[in-house]
Amino acid sequence: MKGVRMEEMTIGRQTARRALVPRWLESAVFYQVFPERFCNGDYGNDPAGVEPWGGVPTRENFFGGDLQGIVKNLDHIRAVGANTLYLTPVFTAGTNHRYDGEDYFAIDPVLGGDAAFDELVDAVHRRGMRIVLDGVFNHCGWHHPYFEDVVEKGADSEYVNWFLVEDFPVASHPVPNYATCSGCAYLPKWNVCNPDVREHHFKVALHWLERGADGWRLDVPYFVNDAFWKRFRVVVKDRFPDACLIGEEWRSPTRWLHGDMFDGTMNYGVRDLALGYAATRTADATVTASAALALQDQIPRHAAPAMMNLLGSHDTPRLLQECGGDVAAVCEALGLLFAFPGAPMIYYGDEIGMVGDNDPGCRGCMLWDQRDWSVELLAAFKSFTAARRDSVSLGRGKLEIPYAVGDVIALRNKTAKGSTITLINRNSAPTVLPADVMPPQGRDLVMLVEGRLATPPTHVFGDWLAVPGRSVWVVEEVR
Repeated sequence: MKGVRMEEMTIGRQTARRALVPRWLESAVFYQVFPERFCNGDYGNDPAGVEPWGGVPTRENFFGGDLQGIVKNLDHIRAVGANTLYLTPVFTAGTNHRYDGEDYFAIDPVLGGDAAFDELVDAVHRRGMRIVLDGVFNHCGWHHPYFEDVVEKGADSEYVNWFLVEDFPVASHPVPNYATCSGCAYLPKWNVCNPDVREHHFKVALHWLERGADGWRLDVPYFVNDAFWKRFRVVVKDRFPDACLIGEEWRSPTRWLHGDMFDGTMNYGVRDLALGYAATRTADATVTASAALALQDQIPRHAAPAMMNLLGSHDTPRLLQECGGDVAAVCEALGLLFAFPGAPMIYYGDEIGMVGDNDPGCRGCMLWDQRDWSVELLAAFKSFTAARRDSVSLGRGKLEIPYAVGDVIALRNKTAKGSTITLINRNSAPTVLPADVMPPQGRDLVMLVEGRLATPPTHVFGDWLAVPGRSVWVVEEVR
Protein backbone atom coordinates (compact mmCIF):
# COMPACT_ATOMS: atom_id res chain seq x y z
CA MET A 1 0.00 0.00 0.00
CA LYS A 2 2.84 2.35 0.77
CA GLY A 3 4.26 1.83 -2.71
CA VAL A 4 0.88 2.48 -4.30
CA ARG A 5 0.43 5.73 -2.42
CA MET A 6 3.90 6.91 -3.42
CA GLU A 7 3.10 6.15 -7.07
CA GLU A 8 -0.15 8.11 -6.84
CA MET A 9 1.66 11.05 -5.27
CA THR A 10 4.28 11.02 -8.02
CA ILE A 11 1.64 10.97 -10.74
CA GLY A 12 -0.15 13.80 -9.00
CA ARG A 13 2.98 15.96 -8.97
CA GLN A 14 3.60 15.25 -12.66
CA THR A 15 0.04 16.22 -13.53
CA ALA A 16 0.30 19.40 -11.50
CA ARG A 17 3.60 20.29 -13.14
CA ARG A 18 2.17 19.81 -16.62
CA ALA A 19 -0.79 22.03 -15.76
CA LEU A 20 1.38 24.99 -14.78
CA VAL A 21 1.49 27.98 -17.13
CA PRO A 22 5.05 29.26 -17.73
CA ARG A 23 5.65 32.25 -15.47
CA TRP A 24 7.39 34.24 -18.21
CA LEU A 25 4.08 34.63 -20.03
CA GLU A 26 2.92 37.00 -17.28
CA SER A 27 5.19 39.66 -18.79
CA ALA A 28 5.18 38.57 -22.43
CA VAL A 29 4.42 40.88 -25.35
CA PHE A 30 4.27 38.88 -28.57
CA TYR A 31 5.32 40.16 -31.99
CA GLN A 32 4.12 38.04 -34.89
CA VAL A 33 6.26 37.82 -38.02
CA PHE A 34 5.33 36.32 -41.39
CA PRO A 35 8.95 35.54 -42.33
CA GLU A 36 8.63 35.77 -46.12
CA ARG A 37 7.36 39.34 -45.86
CA PHE A 38 9.40 40.87 -43.03
CA CYS A 39 12.85 41.59 -44.49
CA ASN A 40 15.16 40.15 -47.14
CA GLY A 41 18.39 39.85 -45.21
CA ASP A 42 20.27 37.59 -47.64
CA TYR A 43 19.70 37.90 -51.38
CA GLY A 44 21.79 34.78 -51.90
CA ASN A 45 19.00 32.44 -50.75
CA ASP A 46 16.16 34.08 -52.69
CA PRO A 47 13.72 31.67 -54.36
CA ALA A 48 13.36 31.57 -58.13
CA GLY A 49 11.18 34.33 -59.51
CA VAL A 50 11.51 36.55 -56.44
CA GLU A 51 9.84 39.94 -56.91
CA PRO A 52 11.14 43.37 -55.83
CA TRP A 53 10.44 44.21 -52.19
CA GLY A 54 7.25 46.14 -51.62
CA GLY A 55 5.23 44.76 -54.52
CA VAL A 56 1.59 43.72 -54.36
CA PRO A 57 1.26 40.55 -52.25
CA THR A 58 -0.54 37.57 -53.73
CA ARG A 59 -1.03 34.05 -52.45
CA GLU A 60 1.65 32.79 -54.81
CA ASN A 61 4.46 35.35 -55.06
CA PHE A 62 7.71 35.62 -53.13
CA PHE A 63 9.69 38.68 -52.06
CA GLY A 64 12.65 36.98 -50.39
CA GLY A 65 12.03 37.58 -46.70
CA ASP A 66 14.18 35.30 -44.54
CA LEU A 67 15.44 34.64 -41.02
CA GLN A 68 18.52 36.78 -41.59
CA GLY A 69 16.17 39.69 -42.18
CA ILE A 70 14.57 39.10 -38.80
CA VAL A 71 17.97 39.00 -37.10
CA LYS A 72 18.85 42.35 -38.65
CA ASN A 73 15.68 43.93 -37.29
CA LEU A 74 15.36 42.39 -33.82
CA ASP A 75 16.27 45.74 -32.31
CA HIS A 76 13.21 47.29 -33.96
CA ILE A 77 11.02 44.58 -32.44
CA ARG A 78 12.55 45.11 -29.04
CA ALA A 79 12.22 48.89 -29.38
CA VAL A 80 8.50 48.48 -30.04
CA GLY A 81 8.40 46.79 -26.65
CA ALA A 82 7.89 43.17 -27.64
CA ASN A 83 9.91 40.46 -25.93
CA THR A 84 8.56 37.29 -27.56
CA LEU A 85 8.80 36.54 -31.26
CA TYR A 86 6.11 34.35 -32.84
CA LEU A 87 6.92 33.08 -36.35
CA THR A 88 4.48 31.57 -38.80
CA PRO A 89 5.88 28.28 -40.22
CA VAL A 90 9.56 28.18 -41.12
CA PHE A 91 10.00 24.57 -42.21
CA THR A 92 10.65 23.49 -45.80
CA ALA A 93 7.51 23.99 -47.89
CA GLY A 94 6.31 25.11 -51.29
CA THR A 95 4.25 28.22 -50.55
CA ASN A 96 5.05 31.63 -49.11
CA HIS A 97 3.02 30.84 -45.98
CA ARG A 98 4.57 27.39 -45.41
CA TYR A 99 1.53 25.76 -43.86
CA ASP A 100 2.18 23.01 -46.45
CA GLY A 101 5.23 21.51 -44.75
CA GLU A 102 7.49 19.13 -46.69
CA ASP A 103 10.20 18.48 -44.09
CA TYR A 104 9.41 19.23 -40.47
CA PHE A 105 13.01 18.70 -39.42
CA ALA A 106 14.56 21.33 -41.70
CA ILE A 107 14.31 25.10 -41.94
CA ASP A 108 13.39 26.13 -45.47
CA PRO A 109 16.59 26.90 -47.43
CA VAL A 110 15.04 30.07 -48.86
CA LEU A 111 14.73 31.30 -45.28
CA GLY A 112 18.41 30.60 -44.67
CA GLY A 113 18.28 26.98 -43.53
CA ASP A 114 19.15 25.55 -40.13
CA ALA A 115 22.23 27.77 -39.69
CA ALA A 116 20.07 30.90 -39.97
CA PHE A 117 17.67 29.48 -37.40
CA ASP A 118 20.49 28.88 -34.94
CA GLU A 119 21.71 32.44 -35.52
CA LEU A 120 18.20 33.80 -34.93
CA VAL A 121 17.69 31.83 -31.72
CA ASP A 122 21.03 33.01 -30.40
CA ALA A 123 20.29 36.64 -31.29
CA VAL A 124 16.84 36.46 -29.69
CA HIS A 125 18.09 34.93 -26.47
CA ARG A 126 21.05 37.33 -26.19
CA ARG A 127 18.51 40.15 -26.08
CA GLY A 128 16.57 38.48 -23.29
CA MET A 129 13.73 37.63 -25.68
CA ARG A 130 11.98 34.36 -26.54
CA ILE A 131 10.90 32.68 -29.77
CA VAL A 132 7.74 30.64 -30.43
CA LEU A 133 7.25 28.52 -33.55
CA ASP A 134 4.13 27.59 -35.50
CA GLY A 135 3.32 23.86 -35.33
CA VAL A 136 1.20 22.43 -38.13
CA PHE A 137 0.32 18.91 -37.01
CA ASN A 138 -3.07 18.51 -38.68
CA HIS A 139 -1.84 18.48 -42.26
CA CYS A 140 1.25 18.74 -44.44
CA GLY A 141 1.88 19.62 -48.10
CA TRP A 142 1.13 17.62 -51.23
CA HIS A 143 4.88 17.39 -51.85
CA HIS A 144 5.76 15.95 -48.47
CA PRO A 145 7.82 12.87 -49.42
CA TYR A 146 5.60 10.54 -47.38
CA PHE A 147 2.47 11.67 -49.18
CA GLU A 148 4.26 11.59 -52.53
CA ASP A 149 5.14 7.97 -51.76
CA VAL A 150 1.44 7.21 -51.24
CA VAL A 151 0.56 8.96 -54.51
CA GLU A 152 3.19 6.90 -56.33
CA LYS A 153 2.71 3.49 -54.72
CA GLY A 154 -0.89 3.59 -53.56
CA ALA A 155 -1.87 0.88 -51.10
CA ASP A 156 1.65 -0.58 -51.27
CA SER A 157 3.24 2.54 -49.75
CA GLU A 158 4.71 2.09 -46.29
CA TYR A 159 3.09 5.44 -45.44
CA VAL A 160 -0.39 4.63 -46.65
CA ASN A 161 -1.76 4.68 -43.10
CA TRP A 162 -0.07 8.00 -42.32
CA PHE A 163 -2.89 9.70 -44.23
CA LEU A 164 -6.62 9.21 -44.71
CA VAL A 165 -7.00 8.03 -48.30
CA GLU A 166 -10.41 6.76 -49.39
CA ASP A 167 -9.47 5.10 -52.68
CA PHE A 168 -6.66 4.57 -55.16
CA PRO A 169 -5.15 6.00 -57.22
CA VAL A 170 -4.88 9.18 -55.16
CA ALA A 171 -6.69 12.00 -56.96
CA SER A 172 -6.90 15.68 -56.10
CA HIS A 173 -9.46 16.66 -58.76
CA PRO A 174 -12.29 17.30 -59.13
CA VAL A 175 -12.62 16.47 -55.42
CA PRO A 176 -9.77 15.03 -53.31
CA ASN A 177 -10.31 11.38 -52.41
CA TYR A 178 -8.28 11.85 -49.24
CA ALA A 179 -8.85 13.93 -46.12
CA THR A 180 -7.55 17.50 -46.32
CA CYS A 181 -7.48 20.70 -44.31
CA SER A 182 -10.70 22.55 -45.11
CA GLY A 183 -10.95 20.99 -48.57
CA CYS A 184 -7.57 22.31 -49.78
CA ALA A 185 -6.25 19.61 -52.12
CA TYR A 186 -2.62 20.58 -51.53
CA LEU A 187 -2.96 20.08 -47.75
CA PRO A 188 -3.42 16.33 -47.06
CA LYS A 189 -4.44 15.57 -43.49
CA TRP A 190 -2.23 13.51 -41.21
CA ASN A 191 -3.76 10.42 -39.61
CA VAL A 192 -2.86 11.25 -36.02
CA CYS A 193 -4.55 8.04 -34.84
CA ASN A 194 -1.55 6.22 -36.32
CA PRO A 195 1.09 5.76 -33.58
CA ASP A 196 3.87 6.35 -36.12
CA VAL A 197 2.40 9.74 -37.06
CA ARG A 198 2.06 10.72 -33.42
CA GLU A 199 5.67 9.71 -32.77
CA HIS A 200 6.79 11.79 -35.77
CA HIS A 201 4.96 14.84 -34.47
CA PHE A 202 6.29 14.43 -30.93
CA LYS A 203 9.85 14.17 -32.25
CA VAL A 204 9.32 17.37 -34.25
CA ALA A 205 8.06 19.22 -31.17
CA LEU A 206 11.00 18.14 -29.02
CA HIS A 207 13.59 18.62 -31.77
CA TRP A 208 12.98 22.36 -32.14
CA LEU A 209 12.67 22.93 -28.42
CA GLU A 210 16.05 21.26 -28.08
CA ARG A 211 17.32 23.64 -30.77
CA GLY A 212 16.26 26.61 -28.66
CA ALA A 213 12.61 27.39 -29.36
CA ASP A 214 10.64 28.50 -26.32
CA GLY A 215 7.25 27.12 -27.27
CA TRP A 216 4.67 26.34 -29.91
CA ARG A 217 1.65 28.06 -31.38
CA LEU A 218 -0.47 25.16 -32.65
CA ASP A 219 -2.37 25.50 -35.91
CA VAL A 220 -6.05 24.47 -36.30
CA PRO A 221 -6.07 22.23 -33.20
CA TYR A 222 -9.86 21.84 -33.52
CA PHE A 223 -9.25 19.56 -36.53
CA VAL A 224 -7.22 17.14 -34.37
CA ASN A 225 -8.62 14.91 -31.62
CA ASP A 226 -8.17 15.90 -27.98
CA ALA A 227 -6.36 12.67 -27.10
CA PHE A 228 -3.49 13.70 -29.38
CA TRP A 229 -3.13 17.11 -27.73
CA LYS A 230 -3.28 15.65 -24.23
CA ARG A 231 -0.41 13.32 -25.06
CA PHE A 232 1.40 16.13 -26.89
CA ARG A 233 1.33 18.22 -23.71
CA VAL A 234 2.69 15.38 -21.59
CA VAL A 235 5.55 14.77 -24.02
CA VAL A 236 6.50 18.45 -24.22
CA LYS A 237 6.03 19.45 -20.60
CA ASP A 238 7.89 16.47 -19.16
CA ARG A 239 11.00 17.60 -21.07
CA PHE A 240 10.40 21.34 -21.31
CA PRO A 241 8.02 22.46 -18.54
CA ASP A 242 8.74 26.13 -19.30
CA ALA A 243 7.76 25.85 -22.98
CA CYS A 244 4.47 27.51 -23.87
CA LEU A 245 1.71 25.75 -25.79
CA ILE A 246 -0.79 28.13 -27.38
CA GLY A 247 -3.58 26.88 -29.62
CA GLU A 248 -5.26 28.70 -32.45
CA GLU A 249 -8.89 29.36 -31.54
CA TRP A 250 -11.45 31.75 -33.01
CA ARG A 251 -14.35 31.00 -30.68
CA SER A 252 -14.66 30.08 -27.01
CA PRO A 253 -11.28 28.95 -25.62
CA THR A 254 -12.57 27.05 -22.59
CA ARG A 255 -12.20 23.47 -23.83
CA TRP A 256 -8.44 23.85 -24.28
CA LEU A 257 -7.66 25.42 -20.91
CA HIS A 258 -8.18 22.75 -18.26
CA GLY A 259 -4.46 22.14 -17.81
CA ASP A 260 -4.34 18.98 -19.91
CA MET A 261 -3.88 20.44 -23.41
CA PHE A 262 -2.77 24.07 -23.89
CA ASP A 263 -1.48 26.85 -21.66
CA GLY A 264 -3.54 29.40 -23.58
CA THR A 265 -5.04 30.17 -26.96
CA MET A 266 -5.03 32.94 -29.52
CA ASN A 267 -7.77 35.20 -28.17
CA TYR A 268 -9.70 36.42 -31.21
CA GLY A 269 -12.56 37.21 -28.84
CA VAL A 270 -10.64 40.26 -27.63
CA ARG A 271 -10.28 41.39 -31.23
CA ASP A 272 -14.01 41.07 -31.79
CA LEU A 273 -15.03 43.15 -28.79
CA ALA A 274 -12.28 45.77 -29.26
CA LEU A 275 -13.13 46.37 -32.92
CA GLY A 276 -16.85 46.34 -32.17
CA TYR A 277 -16.29 49.20 -29.73
CA ALA A 278 -13.51 51.20 -31.41
CA ALA A 279 -13.75 50.50 -35.15
CA THR A 280 -17.26 49.58 -36.30
CA ARG A 281 -18.91 51.06 -33.18
CA THR A 282 -21.57 48.38 -33.35
CA ALA A 283 -21.31 47.99 -29.57
CA ASP A 284 -21.48 50.74 -26.98
CA ALA A 285 -19.57 50.72 -23.71
CA THR A 286 -22.23 48.73 -21.88
CA VAL A 287 -22.34 45.97 -24.49
CA THR A 288 -18.54 45.92 -24.70
CA ALA A 289 -18.25 45.60 -20.94
CA SER A 290 -20.67 42.68 -20.91
CA ALA A 291 -18.75 40.96 -23.72
CA ALA A 292 -15.41 41.47 -21.96
CA LEU A 293 -16.61 40.04 -18.67
CA ALA A 294 -18.29 37.11 -20.43
CA LEU A 295 -15.06 36.34 -22.27
CA GLN A 296 -13.10 36.51 -19.03
CA ASP A 297 -15.52 33.99 -17.51
CA GLN A 298 -14.66 31.52 -20.30
CA ILE A 299 -10.98 31.55 -19.31
CA PRO A 300 -9.84 29.69 -16.16
CA ARG A 301 -7.84 32.01 -13.94
CA HIS A 302 -4.67 29.93 -14.17
CA ALA A 303 -4.73 30.20 -17.98
CA ALA A 304 -5.31 33.96 -18.24
CA PRO A 305 -1.60 34.94 -18.44
CA ALA A 306 -1.14 32.57 -21.40
CA MET A 307 -3.89 34.04 -23.58
CA MET A 308 -2.38 35.49 -26.78
CA ASN A 309 -4.60 38.56 -27.08
CA LEU A 310 -4.60 40.15 -30.51
CA LEU A 311 -6.15 42.75 -32.77
CA GLY A 312 -4.78 41.43 -36.04
CA SER A 313 -2.87 38.52 -37.55
CA HIS A 314 -1.91 36.95 -40.87
CA ASP A 315 -5.53 35.74 -41.11
CA THR A 316 -7.33 39.09 -40.69
CA PRO A 317 -7.43 42.52 -42.32
CA ARG A 318 -4.85 44.93 -40.94
CA LEU A 319 -5.74 46.81 -37.76
CA LEU A 320 -5.56 50.32 -39.26
CA GLN A 321 -7.57 49.07 -42.24
CA GLU A 322 -10.28 47.77 -39.91
CA CYS A 323 -10.32 51.16 -38.18
CA GLY A 324 -10.82 53.03 -41.45
CA GLY A 325 -7.47 54.77 -41.16
CA ASP A 326 -8.48 56.35 -37.84
CA VAL A 327 -5.39 56.32 -35.59
CA ALA A 328 -7.47 57.36 -32.58
CA ALA A 329 -9.69 54.28 -33.07
CA VAL A 330 -6.58 52.08 -33.18
CA CYS A 331 -5.49 53.57 -29.86
CA GLU A 332 -8.90 52.92 -28.33
CA ALA A 333 -8.69 49.29 -29.46
CA LEU A 334 -5.17 49.07 -28.00
CA GLY A 335 -6.51 50.31 -24.69
CA LEU A 336 -8.89 47.35 -24.56
CA LEU A 337 -6.21 44.94 -25.77
CA PHE A 338 -3.66 45.87 -23.12
CA ALA A 339 -6.22 45.93 -20.32
CA PHE A 340 -7.62 42.46 -21.03
CA PRO A 341 -5.76 39.85 -18.94
CA GLY A 342 -3.18 37.97 -20.96
CA ALA A 343 -0.24 38.57 -23.27
CA PRO A 344 -0.84 41.16 -26.01
CA MET A 345 0.33 40.33 -29.53
CA ILE A 346 1.41 42.84 -32.19
CA TYR A 347 1.24 41.79 -35.83
CA TYR A 348 4.29 43.01 -37.73
CA GLY A 349 3.73 46.37 -39.37
CA ASP A 350 0.61 47.29 -37.41
CA GLU A 351 2.79 49.42 -35.15
CA ILE A 352 3.81 51.64 -38.08
CA GLY A 353 0.40 51.86 -39.73
CA MET A 354 0.54 49.30 -42.52
CA VAL A 355 -2.79 48.65 -44.23
CA GLY A 356 -4.23 45.74 -46.20
CA ASP A 357 -7.31 43.61 -46.55
CA ASN A 358 -7.43 39.98 -45.49
CA ASP A 359 -5.10 37.37 -47.01
CA PRO A 360 -3.17 38.17 -49.13
CA GLY A 361 -3.45 41.91 -48.46
CA CYS A 362 -2.53 41.61 -44.78
CA ARG A 363 0.69 39.81 -45.71
CA GLY A 364 2.44 42.69 -47.44
CA CYS A 365 6.14 43.48 -47.22
CA MET A 366 7.20 45.28 -44.07
CA LEU A 367 7.86 48.97 -44.70
CA TRP A 368 11.42 49.82 -43.74
CA ASP A 369 11.52 53.38 -45.06
CA GLN A 370 10.66 55.35 -41.93
CA ARG A 371 9.18 58.12 -44.05
CA ASP A 372 6.29 55.69 -44.64
CA TRP A 373 5.69 55.10 -40.93
CA SER A 374 2.96 56.56 -38.76
CA VAL A 375 5.02 58.26 -36.08
CA GLU A 376 1.95 58.81 -33.90
CA LEU A 377 0.90 55.18 -34.05
CA LEU A 378 4.38 53.87 -33.28
CA ALA A 379 4.54 56.16 -30.25
CA ALA A 380 1.15 54.87 -29.09
CA PHE A 381 2.23 51.22 -29.36
CA LYS A 382 5.41 51.99 -27.45
CA SER A 383 3.48 53.78 -24.71
CA PHE A 384 1.30 50.71 -24.13
CA THR A 385 4.17 48.22 -24.13
CA ALA A 386 6.13 50.46 -21.75
CA ALA A 387 3.10 50.65 -19.46
CA ARG A 388 2.83 46.86 -19.42
CA ARG A 389 6.53 46.58 -18.65
CA ASP A 390 6.47 49.15 -15.85
CA SER A 391 3.16 48.17 -14.24
CA VAL A 392 2.52 45.33 -11.80
CA SER A 393 -1.14 45.13 -12.74
CA LEU A 394 -1.91 46.27 -16.31
CA GLY A 395 -3.29 43.33 -18.26
CA ARG A 396 -3.01 41.08 -15.22
CA GLY A 397 -5.21 39.77 -12.42
CA LYS A 398 -8.98 40.09 -12.51
CA LEU A 399 -10.73 42.40 -14.95
CA GLU A 400 -13.42 44.62 -13.45
CA ILE A 401 -15.44 47.31 -15.22
CA PRO A 402 -16.50 50.03 -12.76
CA TYR A 403 -17.96 52.32 -15.44
CA ALA A 404 -19.47 51.68 -18.88
CA VAL A 405 -21.94 54.25 -20.18
CA GLY A 406 -22.46 55.33 -23.76
CA ASP A 407 -19.07 55.97 -25.34
CA VAL A 408 -16.99 55.72 -22.17
CA ILE A 409 -15.63 52.57 -20.59
CA ALA A 410 -13.30 52.09 -17.61
CA LEU A 411 -11.47 48.79 -17.17
CA ARG A 412 -9.78 47.91 -13.89
CA ASN A 413 -7.04 45.30 -13.58
CA LYS A 414 -7.05 44.21 -9.95
CA THR A 415 -4.20 42.19 -8.47
CA ALA A 416 -2.84 41.52 -5.00
CA LYS A 417 -0.02 43.97 -5.74
CA GLY A 418 -2.19 46.82 -6.98
CA SER A 419 -4.63 47.92 -9.63
CA THR A 420 -4.73 49.83 -12.90
CA ILE A 421 -7.54 51.77 -14.57
CA THR A 422 -7.81 52.12 -18.35
CA LEU A 423 -10.32 54.84 -19.22
CA ILE A 424 -11.43 55.12 -22.85
CA ASN A 425 -13.64 57.82 -24.35
CA ARG A 426 -14.45 57.21 -28.00
CA ASN A 427 -16.67 60.29 -28.24
CA SER A 428 -15.17 63.28 -30.04
CA ALA A 429 -16.38 65.58 -27.28
CA PRO A 430 -15.04 65.84 -23.72
CA THR A 431 -17.11 63.78 -21.32
CA VAL A 432 -17.83 64.28 -17.63
CA LEU A 433 -17.99 61.23 -15.37
CA PRO A 434 -17.73 60.47 -11.64
CA ALA A 435 -14.26 61.26 -10.32
CA ASP A 436 -14.16 58.11 -8.19
CA VAL A 437 -13.77 56.03 -11.34
CA MET A 438 -10.07 56.91 -11.10
CA PRO A 439 -7.94 56.02 -8.05
CA PRO A 440 -7.52 58.82 -5.47
CA GLN A 441 -3.77 58.63 -5.96
CA GLY A 442 -2.37 57.37 -9.22
CA ARG A 443 0.60 57.24 -11.55
CA ASP A 444 -0.08 58.07 -15.19
CA LEU A 445 1.12 55.35 -17.56
CA VAL A 446 -0.52 56.28 -20.88
CA MET A 447 -2.37 59.37 -22.11
CA LEU A 448 -3.46 59.57 -25.73
CA VAL A 449 -5.80 62.16 -27.22
CA GLU A 450 -6.85 61.91 -30.88
CA GLY A 451 -4.21 59.21 -31.31
CA ARG A 452 -1.33 61.34 -30.01
CA LEU A 453 0.61 61.40 -26.78
CA ALA A 454 -0.78 64.07 -24.48
CA THR A 455 -0.66 65.47 -20.96
CA PRO A 456 -3.16 63.84 -18.56
CA PRO A 457 -6.17 66.03 -17.73
CA THR A 458 -6.42 67.81 -14.40
CA HIS A 459 -9.99 69.05 -14.73
CA VAL A 460 -11.70 67.77 -11.59
CA PHE A 461 -14.84 69.61 -10.50
CA GLY A 462 -15.82 68.34 -7.07
CA ASP A 463 -17.11 64.84 -7.65
CA TRP A 464 -16.76 65.04 -11.42
CA LEU A 465 -13.91 64.49 -13.86
CA ALA A 466 -13.75 65.96 -17.38
CA VAL A 467 -12.16 63.48 -19.82
CA PRO A 468 -10.93 64.67 -23.26
CA GLY A 469 -12.63 63.41 -26.40
CA ARG A 470 -11.11 60.45 -28.26
CA SER A 471 -8.81 59.66 -25.38
CA VAL A 472 -7.20 56.67 -23.70
CA TRP A 473 -5.91 57.19 -20.17
CA VAL A 474 -4.13 54.50 -18.15
CA VAL A 475 -3.45 55.14 -14.47
CA GLU A 476 -1.89 52.83 -11.91
CA GLU A 477 -3.05 53.13 -8.34
CA VAL A 478 -0.43 54.37 -5.90
CA ARG A 479 -0.85 52.91 -2.42
